Amino acid sequence: MTQTDLQPSSPPPPLSPQFDVTTLGEIMLRFSTPAGSRLETAAQLDVRPGGAEANLAALLARLARRTAWLGGLPANALGRLAANHLRMAGVDLRGVHWCAEGRMGTYYVEFSSPPRPIQVIYDRAGSCATQLTPQLVDWETLLATRVLHLTGITPALSPGCQAVTAEAVARAKQAGVAVSFDVNYRQKLWAAETAAAVLLPLLRQADLLFCGHGDAQRLFGCPADPAAALRRLAEQTGAPLVVMSVGSAGVLAWQDGLVQQVDAVPVTIIDRLGAGDALAAGVLHGWLDGDLARGLRTGVVLAALALAQHGDAVITTPAEVEALLGAAGGSVIVR
Repeated sequence: MTQTDLQPSSPPPPLSPQFDVTTLGEIMLRFSTPAGSRLETAAQLDVRPGGAEANLAALLARLARRTAWLGGLPANALGRLAANHLRMAGVDLRGVHWCAEGRMGTYYVEFSSPPRPIQVIYDRAGSCATQLTPQLVDWETLLATRVLHLTGITPALSPGCQAVTAEAVARAKQAGVAVSFDVNYRQKLWAAETAAAVLLPLLRQADLLFCGHGDAQRLFGCPADPAAALRRLAEQTGAPLVVMSVGSAGVLAWQDGLVQQVDAVPVTIIDRLGAGDALAAGVLHGWLDGDLARGLRTGVVLAALALAQHGDAVITTPAEVEALLGAAGGSVIVR
């Protein structure tokens, strides 16, 4: 079967909402050591804002998409630092809840080379983001969009954030807004069994579902074979479109009973964090134009850019992405 045999994907209708993509979550400050240094003896740390939803919103804004990010930030210099990071990318921040009291979540990264894995220490308890409740959300801004993008990180942060996520999905469905959901499981936040129980009802309402192969196995008992895992997840959730990252093997997508595969782009890895968010941004970028195959190719290109840059957020331009797409491989479709 060739690429031309595919039916066009079905993005949300091109109406005239204010945004292409809105999202809600936590942005933190990342403190990291250079590769080869240890945190316990570090003399200096690199400071960069980062958060799954914010990374995606900023990258799409750099690709000329209209995006908005909502979350809780402290009304101090650290909160403004994070906001400036998003504002410079072109993200709308009118829906941010500024906390008079509260703190900024942080995480500390010790980069390493094999055989040592990267070490991450989180310090996010009691952050402004964890204090969000449905009453504090600017629903008018969040739902003025073609797509609402959420992740499985947010409901793990607090009971209030879990309630916000559930209500966001319900309101989006009622308003006819497409829901994009990235499982993005974090074992340091909650147990796999708890995550699966909370997330599965939400995933069954998603129009576009992202899930890494490892998360599909851990949370939903999917098989080791990636294509079989993809189909199993599609069956369990009923999502019309399921996208599964398979690491260095690239990405798979299930739609209408067909599986598309796009190989990863070769890259020299500088910073492993943020690649999954970049992949999701690329897929959404193509999907919004009704071109899933292009979205998958854009996703692997952006994931490679994320791996080749310092920081969670990808800095790029539409022209650079177009040039890299010209050198990237095409889609392979299997039954």
